[in-house]
Order: sequence, then structure tokens, then C-alpha cells
Amino acid sequence: MQLERRKSLSRPNIISSLTMLNRRHIRIKVMQTLYAFNTTEDSDLVVLEKFLKKSLEDMYDLHLCMLSLLIELHKKAEKHLQKSQKKFLATAEDKAPNTKFIDNAILQFLRNNKNIKDELEKRKKQFWYLDFEYVDIVFKAIQKSEIYKSYMESGKSDFKEDKNFLINLYSEVIATNDKLYAHFEDEKLTWLDDLPVINTTVLKLIKKFKPNSRESIFLPDLYKDLDDRDYAFQLLRKTVLNQESFNKEIAERTTNWDSDRIAKMDKVLLQMALCEFQNFSSIPFKVSINEYLEIAKEYSTPKSSNFVNGILDKIVREYQKSGEFTKSGRGLL
Repeated sequence: MQLERRKSLSRPNIISSLTMLNRRHIRIKVMQTLYAFNTTEDSDLVVLEKFLKKSLEDMYDLHLCMLSLLIELHKKAEKHLQKSQKKFLATAEDKAPNTKFIDNAILQFLRNNKNIKDELEKRKKQFWYLDFEYVDIVFKAIQKSEIYKSYMESGKSDFKEDKNFLINLYSEVIATNDKLYAHFEDEKLTWLDDLPVINTTVLKLIKKFKPNSRESIFLPDLYKDLDDRDYAFQLLRKTVLNQESFNKEIAERTTNWDSDRIAKMDKVLLQMALCEFQNFSSIPFKVSINEYLEIAKEYSTPKSSNFVNGILDKIVREYQKSGEFTKSGRGLL
């Protein structure tokens, strides 16, 4: 499965919660599942649900992978420093090196974090053991960056400076590294869509971190609550089980369109939106429309958002006129 996105995949985006998954990304995961399997009402829901569950849980592995990268970068810096001290013709700087990077309070906290170690052992993950060349690549990029040079030259640091440095370093050097991005593309394709969400989560956790923070701070929940988890699987099930009726509604509103000319992605997004209109009374029409328009902009054709908007707007007006599928949430159209 390969879906094209028409915007940057690696840079962090702002999200409002310290949980990893927001509703939009849940919708994206469901959309990927439906698109990948070209579903019909006869589709094996067990297979689809397993695929979705794995795709969602893989996000936590990516989160641990990024935390592990920070830990391995810290180890790399320490080994680099020790190697310099043992040079046969060591300079004065080699003998009395600048330890500011390896003394960074947040990096030290991550390196010694028992909760992270336990989670990695439980999942049997050694993300960078066989791919350590990427740690080297990122470390060299760090050393060349002005952010790193300025930090190392600023003299004795405090906690605030350590935090600001790591935030800037992660945002501008680590999260935007093209070779690291290519590695994730080869490792697991679904991670490309997860990367902005995970990068944002890591950044928000660093910003939230305090000297007295608990070790569990860097291991947030995947879902905000059980309602969000249930929403993911209900959206998948109800879209598949009602696909025939959704397709009929779409066809009735696109009489001037040959069904073969409607992009497969657009049809999936319209089916999901109809599912929300009809089966999730607490989600306002306006919210559903806005969410699927944004997803269409990222994943479908340049004209898709206008097409999807026109169809959904027409359907909602008809629903409101007939009083069918009333909503109980805020922000109603």
C-alpha cells in the first residue's frame, strides 16, 4: 500500500493533546485500511480489523524508535568524546573536552529512564542495533548545525537552555533529516504518515518535561480514551457493512459523473463521511466535512477537496431538510 501525500511528512504539526492519536489520524488510519483492501461488503472484517489494530499499534513502536534515537545519539556523543581523549596525539581540547551535550539534562533523563528500557525489552525492540549508520548520519548533521555549535559555545548551561536546545535540535535537525526519513520509508511505509504526529508528540513531551517529572512522562497513552479506540473500529466496521447503501447515495448525487472517473480515494472518503453522518450522532456534520476535506487535500487529487466538499454539502443540506440523522454535538451546520 502506498498513498501519495501532497505536503511534508516529517515536520511536526501542532496537536492539542499529549496522547499520540487524535481523531484525524484515526480517520487516516481507517482510510488507509479501506483503501489498501479495496473493500466490499463481503470483505473479511476480522482481517481488516487486525490490519487496523496493527497499524495503530505500530505508532507506539515509532514513538519508542524516536526516543531510542535520542538515547543512541547521546551514547554516540559519549563514545566520540572518549575516543578523542584516547588519541595518540590528543590536543588540549581533546584532553579536556566540552561535555555540554552529554550533560544535557533531558538526554541524561532519557538515557537512564527505566520505564523506556522496560518498554523496549517488553516489546523486544532494538531499533538502531542493525541500522546504526543512521545514528552516525544524524550525529554528524547535529555537529554541523548552528544550533549545536551555538549551544556548545555558550558556556555553562541550565535546565532551560538544555530544554530549548533539544527542542530546536529535534525540530530543525532530527525531524527534518532526509536520510532518516528515507530509512523510515524503507522500514515501514505506514510510518511515513505517523511521523509528523510522533514528532509533535515527542516535542510536546520535551516541552512539558520538568526536573521533577516522573519517568513515565515520555510514555503517553496511544488513545485519549476508550471512546477514541472504539470510534476507530466502529468507523471501519460501519463503513464496510453499509458500503452498498453509501455508494448508492454517492451515485445519486454524482449523476453527471462516470463512476469510474471518481478517484478511488475520494470514494473511500465519501463513504467514511456518510458513515459519520449517519452513525455518529455526537460528531457534528461540520466537523466531519472539515476533517475529510483536509484529508482529501493531503491524500487525493488537487481537485478532490472541492469535489468532496460539493457532494457532502449537498447531502447534509438534504439531511437537514428532511430531519434525518440529527446531531447532538456542537458546531452544527
